[in-house]
Amino acid sequence: MKARLVYGGLAATYFLSWALFAGVGVVLNLLCLPLLLLPRREMLGGTVRRMIRGLFWFWLHWFQLARCVRITWRGFDRSYVERTIYVANHPTLVDATFLLARLPDTICIIKPALMRSPAIGPVALLAEYAAGETGIDLIRNVAGKVAAGRSLLLFPEGTRTERGTTLGMLKPGYALIAERARAAVQLIVIRASADLVPRGRPWWRLPSILPGRVEFTLDRRWEYDPARRTRDLTAEVERRLSEILGVSSQ
Repeated sequence: MKARLVYGGLAATYFLSWALFAGVGVVLNLLCLPLLLLPRREMLGGTVRRMIRGLFWFWLHWFQLARCVRITWRGFDRSYVERTIYVANHPTLVDATFLLARLPDTICIIKPALMRSPAIGPVALLAEYAAGETGIDLIRNVAGKVAAGRSLLLFPEGTRTERGTTLGMLKPGYALIAERARAAVQLIVIRASADLVPRGRPWWRLPSILPGRVEFTLDRRWEYDPARRTRDLTAEVERRLSEILGVSSQ
């Protein structure tokens, strides 16, 4: 009986956390919508990214205070270097927001459909996030932003990992961006509860076990090397990630 009461309380705070996220997100995007009409809106990019980081930081700590998700950071006490491409596996919907709360002045690539959404697009546009799936134009655009001093968070799987699997097929676009921007690649390994919003599971379906768990490990770093081929870098990153997770990529 006690276990059911505890789970019920955690479930209530879990749903409240998502309601808080959605409510703040809608209000923020409505406020940002008219700012898109400004002639030099790119000047707001740094301020908006700091604001996003602060809000995600609040949401991250809300989850921890509510005790419905336990979050562990390993190796993140190192100093951060600008113009870094952070690549990670993508087991859960919440990992990107938690990482953006921790990594300074970092942009990401989101799907075009999300960029067109009035509930997400205005803030993402002001923050100078990139939209796209693949292609040389996207690589050129993002590499230019990284070369200008920003960092990039990218999930080479392209989407969340399928439930029941550990790693999806990795796409090589990050290595091309790193080569063009002459930037370092930093691997982040994420482990999460199996049913904490993986691909194919909507956020409103409660995890079978609460609190959920997410662990972030700052792993190996590859400095820019003009003599290294992009396919070799891709193979090294994939090999390292598969080795740590104990699987072979699909």
